[in-house]
Amino acid sequence: MVKKGESFMKAIVIDQYGGIEELKEREVGRPAINDDQVLLEVHATSINPIDWKLREGYLKEMLPFEFPIILGWDAAGVVAETGRNVTGFKVGDRVFTRPLTTRQGTYAEYVPVEEHLLAKMPDSMSFEEGAAIPLTGLTAWEGLVEIAGVKEGDKVLVHAGAGGVGTFAVQIAKSFGAYVATTASAKNEAMLQSLGADRVIDYKSEDFSEVLSGFDIVLDTIGGEVRAKSFGVLKKKGKLVSIIEPPSEGEEEKYDVEIGYFFLEPNGAKLQKLADLYESGQLKAIIGETFEFTEKGLKNAHKISETHHAQGKLVVKIK
Repeated sequence: MVKKGESFMKAIVIDQYGGIEELKEREVGRPAINDDQVLLEVHATSINPIDWKLREGYLKEMLPFEFPIILGWDAAGVVAETGRNVTGFKVGDRVFTRPLTTRQGTYAEYVPVEEHLLAKMPDSMSFEEGAAIPLTGLTAWEGLVEIAGVKEGDKVLVHAGAGGVGTFAVQIAKSFGAYVATTASAKNEAMLQSLGADRVIDYKSEDFSEVLSGFDIVLDTIGGEVRAKSFGVLKKKGKLVSIIEPPSEGEEEKYDVEIGYFFLEPNGAKLQKLADLYESGQLKAIIGETFEFTEKGLKNAHKISETHHAQGKLVVKIK
């Protein structure tokens, strides 16, 4: 008979779609890995809007998973086991990752991860910091670097600069030598200036579309009216990149701009670039709050994430 600790692990699961009461703490089978994966012992994870959107059932058509589902798509930890084809990582390596979006998520003590999605953590990076970076950091990188092609001297507007994607977007744009404006509430101004923001617009008292113009890039993390108003601050042939809404027909011609929209494809090599920025002091993780790995802890974290007003990232300490 196998010892319990060898074949089972603690996880937070959902058995059906619904509110935070669906998050249940449970002992589940420790996952097996294939030849191209590692088994990651998770030390920390973090909360992203996709977690509670999936829990509520908003994504069930796009992601038709079978229950029970373990949510969570950010992890930092230590490699516990490697598949036979894995050559770039070994047992004991400290790594962080945005794993594939499967029903086997990171609200768990162990998670299987494809080798190409892993990046090595700098020695100075804590597991909590490592868990805060992947999904939102890669989203900011993909939008600004891969799609918008940010370069030195560009004027960049980042919406919701104090949020998970926003804090990384401000820093990434600055690392390329851009001028960065961002929208946020006044209480986050000092924090955003410390990350390099050149101008912080308090969205409660100032309309960004009335005070900004001639921008090269807008990163839209909000959608709706904010996205619509953003066209007015772009110069001709400027780029609006949205993580919320795809372009509608004729929009690019109407505003004489380029519009990008994407759903993140995780990538370990790009995550390694964020690790390099961290190591060079150009990127840090803003952790708003840290939670215990319990049913209560996850419920509280989801509740805060759903307000859309969390500062930085909400991190869950697992080990």
